[in-house]
Amino acid sequence: MLAAIFHGIFLAFGLIIPLGAQNVFVFNQGAVQARFRGAVPVVITAGLCDTLLIVLAILGVSVIVLTMPILQVILFAVGFLFLLYMGWTVWNSKPPEANKNEKPLSPKKQIMFALSVSLLNPHAIIDTIGVIGTSSLSYQGAEKAAFGLSTILISWMWFFGLATAGKIVGNIDTEGRLVYIINKISALIIWGVAIYIAYLLFKMI
Repeated sequence: MLAAIFHGIFLAFGLIIPLGAQNVFVFNQGAVQARFRGAVPVVITAGLCDTLLIVLAILGVSVIVLTMPILQVILFAVGFLFLLYMGWTVWNSKPPEANKNEKPLSPKKQIMFALSVSLLNPHAIIDTIGVIGTSSLSYQGAEKAAFGLSTILISWMWFFGLATAGKIVGNIDTEGRLVYIINKISALIIWGVAIYIAYLLFKMI
């Protein structure tokens, strides 16, 4: 049992730590929201999306995505367009200190964007299915459940930690200069993921 738990913990850290559109967006929202509770929608959405992907991967349901090319094409095409739009929105957003009349992303937009970088991201899908799903095959019953729960727990802790770190940076950056730079870097990374998706689409077609 302990082996399955530690396996899940280390595996989850290995997959979630690398810089990606999802991590950048959660950190970004922690930094630009006036209060931490303003970033709660993006944290909860990212956590629920990861939970869904992990559960589907462990149950083997998500393998359907990899066995039906038309689903991959649709998924990646929608993801590409949405990431382009999200990158544009983040690029043009300003920290509250820089423009008192401009509000940060609303909870609705946070949820919508978080869904896109979580469920329309080929990295997240392939990593979850190919790594977590495959690794779970080594366990059965209670051990498999412990493995899955440990990966899910790390995912939630990580997103809350990212948003908290972003909020700390936002509080230190009283003039909004650093947050302005974070917005630009965030947008570039999101667009980078979009370009990668376009490359995958080109190979599929």
